[in-house]
Amino acid sequence: MHSHFEHCAALVREADRDRYLATLFAPADKRNALFALYAFNVEIARVRDVARESMPGEIRLQWWREVLSGERDGEAAAHPVAAALMATLRQYGIEPERLSGIVDARIFDLYDEPMPTLDDLDNYAVMTQSALIGIAADMLDGGAGCMMLMRHAGIAATVTAVLTNLARHAARRQLYVPLEVLERHKVNREGIFAAQVSEPLKAALAELKRHARRQLAAAQAEFQYAPKAILPALLPLALTGAALRPMERRGYEPFVVTPLSPLRRQWLLWRAARNPRRIFA
Repeated sequence: MHSHFEHCAALVREADRDRYLATLFAPADKRNALFALYAFNVEIARVRDVARESMPGEIRLQWWREVLSGERDGEAAAHPVAAALMATLRQYGIEPERLSGIVDARIFDLYDEPMPTLDDLDNYAVMTQSALIGIAADMLDGGAGCMMLMRHAGIAATVTAVLTNLARHAARRQLYVPLEVLERHKVNREGIFAAQVSEPLKAALAELKRHARRQLAAAQAEFQYAPKAILPALLPLALTGAALRPMERRGYEPFVVTPLSPLRRQWLLWRAARNPRRIFA
């Protein structure tokens, strides 16, 4: 089993370095559990990239549903991420259904149907990122009573990721910017897929940026009531404000967003770990 957890840590280090670094600030006896959870998240978040077609993607997600429901125990025991994850859930008494909800929400990623409304985007964020943060917080023995903090944090992170990955999503005709917002600003969807910048598009994205900022502020207000134990679960949120700032400046190009450098990301995480108020800066 030790090798399974080592595999999970290596996978997270390679595919989700922000959470890998954040986990290093967790107590040593909690890290394997967090790596198993985050490795599971890597597996389902990249299904579209790995499967490329919707049907193989559905099959992969269904396999994870069956692992979580106990229908694939033999196969799960031979799969390092599944084996480590199921052992972790048993150890911490976490209901597998909580992770099944994340799998169900990820079905949206497999298809090119647009996100209908801002509420739908919020719900997607809550079912994916907020749920992940909440489970990690429970593993750190501090998740009780922090539901609203997790909700706001997950939405802020998800909306920021939608803005950051606009070009990548548009290239494969995937639309996470809600139709409701696009219609409000009279944005031509085909123009987005052609990577055409327009004033209506900038106005629509500005609305999303304001929404992300409001959610970040709401998370900050809730954080004062949260136990210190959950800090490692929230540390990746320290990158959200830094990612938003360049997009809020004059001259912002929606389809040419430069990601934060690895060194800056590492420094922001370290700074937030030393001073948790920096998470929401």
